[in-house]
Amino acid sequence: MQNIFVAGKKLHLHPIYELLSFFKKNAVMTVAMAAALITGLIVPVDAAYLGYFDFKTLTCLFCVLAVVCALKNIRFFYTLAQQIVRCFGNARACILALVYITFLGSMLIANDMALLTFLPLGYFVLHTTDKKKYMAFTFVMQNIAANLGGMLTPFGNPQNLYLYSKFQIPTGEFVQIMLPPFICSVALITLCCLIFVKKEPLSVAGEPVKLPVKRTAAYLALFALSIAIVFRGIPYWLGLIIIPAALFFMDRKALKMVDYPLLLTFVFFFIFSGNMARIDAVSAFFSTLLEKNTLLVSTLSCQCISNVPSAVLLSQFTGNYRDLLVGVNIGGVGTLISSLASLITYREYTLRNPSGGGKYLKLFSAFNFGFLILLVGVMMLLRAFGI
Repeated sequence: MQNIFVAGKKLHLHPIYELLSFFKKNAVMTVAMAAALITGLIVPVDAAYLGYFDFKTLTCLFCVLAVVCALKNIRFFYTLAQQIVRCFGNARACILALVYITFLGSMLIANDMALLTFLPLGYFVLHTTDKKKYMAFTFVMQNIAANLGGMLTPFGNPQNLYLYSKFQIPTGEFVQIMLPPFICSVALITLCCLIFVKKEPLSVAGEPVKLPVKRTAAYLALFALSIAIVFRGIPYWLGLIIIPAALFFMDRKALKMVDYPLLLTFVFFFIFSGNMARIDAVSAFFSTLLEKNTLLVSTLSCQCISNVPSAVLLSQFTGNYRDLLVGVNIGGVGTLISSLASLITYREYTLRNPSGGGKYLKLFSAFNFGFLILLVGVMMLLRAFGI
């Protein structure tokens, strides 16, 4: 039960307030739950519901998030990033390093975890070097890097993991599909940093953190195991046994830190999309739209209901995973709700700069919609030439 203090006396808040606070904090999950409940009134619960769930995707996502939390607890990613940043001596190079670290991090540990890991580092570097004027720009670029960097790997973004598993996309083909928008994204991010950040002298404070060798090795082995599950090298149920068991003895806190609301969001949207697919009128509507332009429809859908639910919902009505995959990835930039990761960045920025939310949103919108228009234009042009 949550506590508050009034005139020095501790008061207890009713559990209902804690529950409401939880739902408010996890707005996307709450919307997904409401959608599942509403469609459940139209399509009554039956045995077919069991076929809605992609247990392999849920298992892979849980295993990756749990191991990443364990690595984060020993400050592995922070230490790695800090060492890289120390190699650079000016603001432009340092911010480029921060953005590239976030970009690469999203390819390995998923976009939301990359932001939770490296946004604090960006704040630390700019705050301690008195370069706070670049804070909003850096956070926006890190956010774009996280959303677009994760597109190249099946486990970089949650929607990738789902589509990779649902359509059984070969790994080589997956990379081939996502390479053009990935290269374009790298070029745009680099160009923005070169234009909008000056080469001002910069020094990074802080002492290097010494990693526990045995624990680091063990966690990296578990991370390799989770990646092997993603690439279908090991049965997913085996990872569901080994990884939680190992972390139970080595770092129980990591198991508590897993983003369970994200997992529940997937569960609720599995129910919602499964029910929607069984409603004839809805199925016909989405099928018709997706036949006309899967890339554009999926990109626009992300702007309204976010990229993960768009992937889960639209995958029920099209077999064109090539354009759907591209659409729900580049659609992660744009509005604040186009990606869960963008909401994380906004929350992290306003926590550190409560009065700067309005300025941040203006900068965020300018860069995100600019990226969205350019990426959609490039991909439509490539499709026109049959690429």
